[in-house]
Amino acid sequence: MTQPTLIRGEHLPVALSLAVSGVPVLPLRAGKVPFGNCPDCVGNACGGRPNMKTPGPCTCLAPCHGWAAATTEPGTLNSAEWARAWQQAAAVAYHPGGAGVTVVDLDNPDAIAWAREHLPGTRTVPTTRGEHWIYRGVMPSANAVRPGVDIKSAMSYARWLGPGTGTTAALPDAVRALVVREPAPARPTPVTVTASAGGGQCPHRTPTFLERGIAMAEQRIAAATAAVHATVFGAFLAVLSTHGRCGCLTEAHIARLFAAAGAKGESARHCADAWANAVHRLGM
Repeated sequence: MTQPTLIRGEHLPVALSLAVSGVPVLPLRAGKVPFGNCPDCVGNACGGRPNMKTPGPCTCLAPCHGWAAATTEPGTLNSAEWARAWQQAAAVAYHPGGAGVTVVDLDNPDAIAWAREHLPGTRTVPTTRGEHWIYRGVMPSANAVRPGVDIKSAMSYARWLGPGTGTTAALPDAVRALVVREPAPARPTPVTVTASAGGGQCPHRTPTFLERGIAMAEQRIAAATAAVHATVFGAFLAVLSTHGRCGCLTEAHIARLFAAAGAKGESARHCADAWANAVHRLGM
């Protein structure tokens, strides 16, 4: 029986060659994205690999679950279940972490210039818009660690664009440090004061008044199209001036305000600073 054609172009031979060398590979469709889950695995009905973040018990024979489908098994790559994927494939991808390497994806000339100044030289692969710098070692993956720079290693995939040039260097601390986040500052605790002669009851009487105030502050922040820093500070100041002295604000309310600011691009550090400055302005 004639062997079916499993490939468009040279993708399968390339994938098989990489697999033999110990590099886990998978097909990519147009747009540089993995093939979607098969009907049996839609919505992780198979019970494995939730959100493609960790390999699970799923034993589906199709190239499901994104990066977790990457394999070095020639039998799997040549199987009938993968045939349709290879026929439609636009590129070959690999799992850098599974191959024991980390890819520093430099997406533009500015990112390349930064890497040349701050990172040790290593194997380099040209890409459509920039370069992949390949280091020996595995680390967590992360996108946008700085302008134009992504890290692809564990639980990620990268396009195979050729072997590149140069000698693969050991993964330096300078690259590992790119995904280390500074601990967020402690969220300020609700401001309370000693109960007054009024009996210590919240002067707002009902929680609806407080809820309306928080919702209005969230809307004010969400509607900001300019001067976001100032808008966030003003919203925090308004909430604290009305609700900050009676003790009715809770951590949940503050978290909602911080989340609204975060959705507009404000960092946790700026939120904490803005809140502290508002407290100081009000003499609390």
